[in-house]
Amino acid sequence: MSTGNSVDIRQNIITTAEDHFIRYGFKRVTMDDIAREMSISKKTIYQFFKDKNEIVCAATEEHLRREEEQMDRLEQESENVIEFLVKCTKMIRQHVATVNPSAIMELQKYFPDGWQIFLNYKKKVFLNSLMRSLIRGQEDGYFRPDFNPEILAMLRMEEVQLCFDNRVFPRNRFDITEVQVQVFRHFIEGLMTAKGRELLEEYKKNLSPHETIF
Repeated sequence: MSTGNSVDIRQNIITTAEDHFIRYGFKRVTMDDIAREMSISKKTIYQFFKDKNEIVCAATEEHLRREEEQMDRLEQESENVIEFLVKCTKMIRQHVATVNPSAIMELQKYFPDGWQIFLNYKKKVFLNSLMRSLIRGQEDGYFRPDFNPEILAMLRMEEVQLCFDNRVFPRNRFDITEVQVQVFRHFIEGLMTAKGRELLEEYKKNLSPHETIF
């Protein structure tokens, strides 16, 4: 087996596992499921990963890396923080629609190593991105100047996780997409100045009939 092929197979295992974890949750997916989907043997998978936990960690890192790239791209392409938030809302809807609601809670409960990767991402990437956006909004006059960006960024991080908690928002009573969007709306509208709200209304006017921001 050549080095190039080895790299490809390992990456394909990660990609397949990530797709299954997102759709079905971390607990339900087995090594047999991954092998069957790829039409390979479990023995081949074990040549690259010693156990399921190691695959969970690799898939979690891959998913978060791609999410980081997407956030960076949206931030760079946005002319202002309001446009960035509009794009983030669309991204939230897309992500929530594709991710199994139980995935985050299962990662926390059953895979502590993968959960630590997620926590590190929250602290190093998500927190910094949020703080940049909040500070940018304050400097441009779209957000109130009287709040601490670090405190509000940390609050927002916890809100995201809370929305996936089935104990707080049971799946049989709440639509997870609606929960995430409404909580995000509550958070953002509490920060906006009149200038920020005015610009947001301008973006709303340019939406197609089937699109919504909040």
